[in-house]
Amino acid sequence: MSPSDSAALSPAEKVKLFPAVPGVYLMKDAQGLVLYVGKAKNLRNRAGHYFSKAAAEDARTADLVPLIADIDYVPAESEVDALLLEARLVKDIQPRFNVELKDDKTFPYLQIRIREDFPRVEFTRRPRRRGVRLYGPFTSARTLRHAIQVLQRIFQFRTCSLDIGADEERWRWFRPCLLHSIRQCTAPCNFRVTKEEYRKQIRALRLVLEGKKARLLREMEREMEAASKALQFERAARLRDDRAALQSLGQRGDVTRDAQPEVFPIDPKKGLAGLRKVLGLAQTPRTIEGVDIAHLGGSDTVASLVNFIDGLPFKPGYRRYRIQSVEGVDDFASIREVVTRRFRNAGSTIRRKDRRDGGPTEEQMFPDILLIDGGKGQLNAALDAFAVLGVEPPCLISLAKREEEIYRPGESEPLRLSRHSAALRLLQYVRDEAHRFAQHYHHLLRRKKLDE
Repeated sequence: MSPSDSAALSPAEKVKLFPAVPGVYLMKDAQGLVLYVGKAKNLRNRAGHYFSKAAAEDARTADLVPLIADIDYVPAESEVDALLLEARLVKDIQPRFNVELKDDKTFPYLQIRIREDFPRVEFTRRPRRRGVRLYGPFTSARTLRHAIQVLQRIFQFRTCSLDIGADEERWRWFRPCLLHSIRQCTAPCNFRVTKEEYRKQIRALRLVLEGKKARLLREMEREMEAASKALQFERAARLRDDRAALQSLGQRGDVTRDAQPEVFPIDPKKGLAGLRKVLGLAQTPRTIEGVDIAHLGGSDTVASLVNFIDGLPFKPGYRRYRIQSVEGVDDFASIREVVTRRFRNAGSTIRRKDRRDGGPTEEQMFPDILLIDGGKGQLNAALDAFAVLGVEPPCLISLAKREEEIYRPGESEPLRLSRHSAALRLLQYVRDEAHRFAQHYHHLLRRKKLDE
C-alpha cells in the first residue's frame, strides 16, 4: 500500500497494517501535532489496543483516544532500542499526553573506574568520559542495582567511594566495612587482596558484562534446582531472582550508538577550535551542515540535512528530502541528488566558478564544513555532485561510523582522532543529529514530499 493510500485510512484501520515488531508509535491530532509517543514489543498489538472499547473507557486513555486523528510508527531492532527511542522522541517533541520522560533524568550506566589501583564499580546516571569502562545505558535502574548486588556477591568487588592507592601505607590500618565480613568485598581498603589479584576479579566481571556469562547462568540454574529438590525454597527463589537479574544485563543500549546528549555534553568552542586545527582551516569554522541517507522499509529513501551554528543545532536550517531520481537502495546516487538539490537553487548561497577562467564570480554565505555520513565512497559521491554543478565545495569531509574515521578529498588515508577529541565528538554530534532527524521523523516523510 502506498503512503497516500495509507493516509486515507482511519487510525483504527491504519494500525492493522502495522508490523508485529518492536518500535514506537506516534499518535497525532487533526493538525498533525504529536499527542503521545509510546513504545511497543509488538507495534500492531500495542497500538491497536487504543482503538478498543476498553481504552475508550479507561481513565488513563479516555481523554487521549477521541483526539487521535492519525497514527504512525518507527520500527526498532529490539525492545531496548524501542525504549531508548521513545525516551529520545519524548524529550524532543514534548507530547501533551506523555507525563514521564520529559525531564532531564537519564538512563543509568554501570561504570568501572579502570585507571584506579583497585577499580571501583558504580551505578551512575552521570558517567565519566575518561578512565572508565562503561556499560549501558540500561533501561531499568531497579534491575541494574539488583544485578550489581548479585555480581558483587560473586566477584567481591568494591563499590565504595574510597580513593585507595596501592602505595599508601595508611590503608594497612584501615578497618574494612561489613561487606568484607559477609564476603561481598575482598577489602582492598585494608590490602587484604593484592592489586594483581583484585584486577583478576575485575577482568572476570568484565567478561560477564561483555556477554560471557552462559557458564555462570548454568551453574546458578543447577544450584536453584538442587535447592528446590532439598526443599530450600527461599534459597531457590533468591537464586531465581539473581539469575533473572544477570540475564537483564543484556537489556541495555550501546554507549556510543545510544549516547545521551544530557549525559555527555559537548563543548562547542573546543570542538570548533579542534576542527580548525585538524582540518587545517584558515579560520575557526562557524557553520556545519550534515547529510544522512535513510531507507524506509528497504525501498523509499529519504535524506536529512542539519545545520549547526557555532557548534549548536540551528533547527530552522534543517531540511528533509525524499529521494526522487534513484530507484532501489543506492546511497551514492542518493548523496549526489541531495548535494545537487541543496546547492543548485538560487536561494542556496554558494560560490560558483566562472566557466571561462575558473575564478569565483559569486560570493555568498556557504557552510564552512559539509559533513557526509559514510566513508570514502560517500565522500566521492558528494564531490561528483559539486563537479557536475561547477561549484567549488566548502571544506568537505565524511565520517565513517564503525571506526569513526574522517575522509577528506585528495587524501588516501583517513584522519583518525582520539575518541575523546572535542573535534571528533562535535562531528559525531552533527552526524548523529542528521541520523536522528532522518530516522525519528521519517513517519512525516511517508505522507508528503518535502523540500521540492
